[in-house]
Amino acid sequence: MKRFLAGCLAAGALVAAQCAAAADLSVAPLYKAPPAAPPLTQTYDWTGFYFGANGGGGWGHSFWSANTTGLGLSGGQAGGTAGYNWQTGNVVIGLEGDVDWSGLNGTRTTPGCPDGCTTSDTWLSTVRGRLGYSFDRVMPYVTGGLAVGDIRAATPGLAGGETTNAGWTVGGGLEVALPGNWTAKAEYLWVDLGKFNCGAGCGASPTDNVSLQGNVFRAGVNYHFGWGK
Repeated sequence: MKRFLAGCLAAGALVAAQCAAAADLSVAPLYKAPPAAPPLTQTYDWTGFYFGANGGGGWGHSFWSANTTGLGLSGGQAGGTAGYNWQTGNVVIGLEGDVDWSGLNGTRTTPGCPDGCTTSDTWLSTVRGRLGYSFDRVMPYVTGGLAVGDIRAATPGLAGGETTNAGWTVGGGLEVALPGNWTAKAEYLWVDLGKFNCGAGCGASPTDNVSLQGNVFRAGVNYHFGWGK
């Protein structure tokens, strides 16, 4: 009887061992997820004052109401820029101003303007808010605000006229941090300086409204007095 019980126990142990081995073979190895990517770290801080220079050009349109004359305008621009940025997280809020010499002008001869009508803009200044999103050292932004400049209207043999008008501007751009405290930017602005009454100076009485709108593309470099570059 003892030998029979011992044999049963030995057989049971052997079956249990074989079942355990089979169970181990049927279980797939556990999948281990790769470590999470570290969050993007900001190494460049856009906060602070800056100043710089810009240059470019554009094209636009002027309309003389008295003789229904439309003029195409084009020319270059160059000037200086100053501003301030404040960064919170990835969001950059700023205020920027610039003053540029402008060569925007155009002339057209029509039946209503047989000697040629000329519209020009010799300077342009803007004061704009900027809202950007920082991808560390790269910042796209939108911008808009006040535009101020002169509108000059002339036709041969007449006094012509000119005024300084306040209008508006809106646009966007991209600014990139360079080594040191320098950045480079490229931007587009739509500028509307409104209109003024040239009147008898442009050969019409009492009213000849002359308008000016333009597209401006320019690039620039800025030097930043910021934190944590």
